Amino acid sequence: MATKKTDDCTPEELRLPLMEAMTDHVAFDGWTETALRRAAEDVGVTPEVAELAFPRGAIEVLELHLEDADAVLAKALAERDLASMKIRDRITVAIRTRLELNMGEQEVIKRGLATLALPQHMALGSKALWRTADVMWRAAGDTSMDHNWYTKRATLSAVYSTVLLYWLNDSSEDCADTWAFLDRRIENVMAIEKAKFQMREACKNAPSLSRFLGRLRYPGI
Repeated sequence: MATKKTDDCTPEELRLPLMEAMTDHVAFDGWTETALRRAAEDVGVTPEVAELAFPRGAIEVLELHLEDADAVLAKALAERDLASMKIRDRITVAIRTRLELNMGEQEVIKRGLATLALPQHMALGSKALWRTADVMWRAAGDTSMDHNWYTKRATLSAVYSTVLLYWLNDSSEDCADTWAFLDRRIENVMAIEKAKFQMREACKNAPSLSRFLGRLRYPGI
């Protein structure tokens, strides 16, 4: 619960204290206006002041919560020696770090996912997932500028989301089952990437269908 004196805070300065206070109520009330009103009481401001801080209401608090989680993740990964690791290990560490940072917040995350699954919020959910994948890849040292930039983040988004859902329902000691599941998912992705590379290499010297058709139409080329 926030304890900082808020009488003289601006709406912008109240955003973080309100978000932190609201997470204490999300497990019971969800990411709702009720939870936001109770957070306002905890912080010591009126609902009207809370509305000034979050004009779009509870969904804007959830959006800030997701952005803050990515900022915390980026800082945590910057403190790890990822450069000395293989790519697969960098990504494994990135996903595991995100989940470890969220230990004890499973119910808050479940409530968030339920909110983001609503049709009116699906775009926000997709944006947040993509941003998290981007944070992980940047921390892993990715500098791609071509189509690989998109495919890497799309693949990682799929891996992270499946591992996240598994973790939310994992009752094993120290989440051992989740870490094993994460390793299997990373192994599957690496196998697919290896197969794609081998296919590209095999096709380098293969006859071009378009060139063959072009010769049929224009024999001189």
